Amino acid sequence: MTVYLVSRHQGAVEWMNHMGHQYNVHLTHLGSEERLSVGDTVVGSLPINLVADLGERGISYVHLSLCIPEHLRGIELSADQLSQLDAKLEPYSVKRLPIQKI
Repeated sequence: MTVYLVSRHQGAVEWMNHMGHQYNVHLTHLGSEERLSVGDTVVGSLPINLVADLGERGISYVHLSLCIPEHLRGIELSADQLSQLDAKLEPYSVKRLPIQKI
């Protein structure tokens, strides 16, 4: 069982290390990763459809959650800024439902 940190943001990597969160592999992008296996865990801030894909493959997902104020959107955040914004890791399970007309 491998823990993958998926983030292109250096501040997130530094925050994980500073907070003592353990991971085995850092990826900057989650493509069609054949290396992921049942029982693995992915940590990051992924789109919901990718989280559903992971769950369908038996891979756990832990979200790097934070509320970013509008004036900080679109800029690289440091580990200190993530801590100030009360970043936290939260496990999620997402289930894809049948498509319905809306």
